[in-house]
Amino acid sequence: MNNSTPTGVYANGNDNKKFKGDRPPCSPSRVLHLRKIPSDVTEAEVISLGLPFGKVTNLLMLKGKSQAFLEMASEEAAVTMVNYYTPVTPHLRSQPVFIQYSNHRELKTDNLPNQARAQAALQAVSAVQSGNLALPGAPPNEGTVLPGQSPVLRIIIENLFYPVTLEVLHQIFSKFGAVLKIITFTKNNQFQALLQYADPVNAHYAKMALDGQNIYNACCTLRIDFSKLTSLNVKYNNDKSRDFTRLDLPTGDGQPSLEPPMAAAFGAPGIISSPYAGAAGFAPAIGFHQATGLSVPAVPGALGPLTITSSAVTGRMAVPGAGGMPGNSVLLVTNLNPDLITPHGLFILFGVYGDVHRVKIMFNKKENALVQMADASQAQLAMNHLSGQRLYGKVLRATLSKHQAVQLPREGQEDQGLTKDFSNSPLHRFKKPGSKNFQNIFPPSATLHLSNIPPSVTVDDLKNLFTEAGCSVKAFKFFQKDRKMALIQLGSVEEAIQALIELHNHDLGENHHLRVSFSKSTI
Repeated sequence: MNNSTPTGVYANGNDNKKFKGDRPPCSPSRVLHLRKIPSDVTEAEVISLGLPFGKVTNLLMLKGKSQAFLEMASEEAAVTMVNYYTPVTPHLRSQPVFIQYSNHRELKTDNLPNQARAQAALQAVSAVQSGNLALPGAPPNEGTVLPGQSPVLRIIIENLFYPVTLEVLHQIFSKFGAVLKIITFTKNNQFQALLQYADPVNAHYAKMALDGQNIYNACCTLRIDFSKLTSLNVKYNNDKSRDFTRLDLPTGDGQPSLEPPMAAAFGAPGIISSPYAGAAGFAPAIGFHQATGLSVPAVPGALGPLTITSSAVTGRMAVPGAGGMPGNSVLLVTNLNPDLITPHGLFILFGVYGDVHRVKIMFNKKENALVQMADASQAQLAMNHLSGQRLYGKVLRATLSKHQAVQLPREGQEDQGLTKDFSNSPLHRFKKPGSKNFQNIFPPSATLHLSNIPPSVTVDDLKNLFTEAGCSVKAFKFFQKDRKMALIQLGSVEEAIQALIELHNHDLGENHHLRVSFSKSTI
């Protein structure tokens, strides 16, 4: 271990080894190890990466090594943060930063030199979070939280040209702190919501940053006030109301039954459940780097930018039937495992996020492939969800291709079956306008949703099917109301991706073919 490392910080030397990229991931810890940090970054900027997920309790900057350690108040907050930033690499000063669990369970920095600035930054942030500090740069009377101010916001959405769901609101408002409860309703012909934060200071920031902003370009304007209510009473978890602290609530009568939302997925800002919330020509104004429209202004003061930079916000999708958005529908997929990947495998995997028309594995470089989707919005959605996922031991990368279409080989041209046309496949999930599949698009997860199960197939039959495909089955349950559906939890996201490729459309007998998709729930 070299001498510039402060003693007593590392539980063992692993954090300080050169990163080869294949280092086994540590088990979760509330201490996170950050790499590739730009040398001019301030303590407050590093702290700002953790703030949306919970309280940051300690920080150690190793500027000479471009590394830092960030300690969160709880392991749960750290897990949510790592899960959020795994598909969406965070940036500081436009540089990508890499985050993983540290080997330490806590940071002990009391006796280390040069910690004064980090401690001052942490104190400033916690003072702002507890409302004891006026925010520098805020207008008078706007930077302070008034005593007795409610943590509940009343939100009215004007110019509602396109539906705004509970999940979209959760996505946007989670950037300013933990959202505990949301109730949506229509009053005076206006779509309204009540949204409760854990702390009035979060409500204060959200109102300052979001009031008057458009969710989508030129429509869906947020009008935000503090509610007279200080707490919300949510009886049902469904698409109209949700209590994120009580996943056990019933869905209520007459409501479509929702799978109980996975705490991590909903707790992590940046996972929207209705990717078709946007509309043709209406990219979300809040949500993308270089997105057209307004981006959320930074929270003023010491907190650094908390703008929504997630590529997991998939609201860019065209509304089904509204015609595709202009742009490229062909993806270049790289870093595939040439020994195991097939055109059919890519068709099934990318088909979770849109209808795949053609696939071409490169004849001369079989770790690369082109995947042609039905339209540009589906290509964008597939790229957002699949790039960075592990498949057959390699991290898949997807980008927009410069090709506008995948060419089929000419008659007699040698191709080894590497180019396939799937445009007339019966397996397309999104052919029918308004299909339920549009509402059930989720990021890859270790839990799979199974449907179309015939009555004679048992728990053991399904467990064995997945075990024989090389998966370790961690949990399984049939839906109580409908035994044609089940959830199965596998050992890892990578296992689930491979199982989906192998077993989607598997013939279970009795003329039933298994349907497999990613679930937002855990068991």
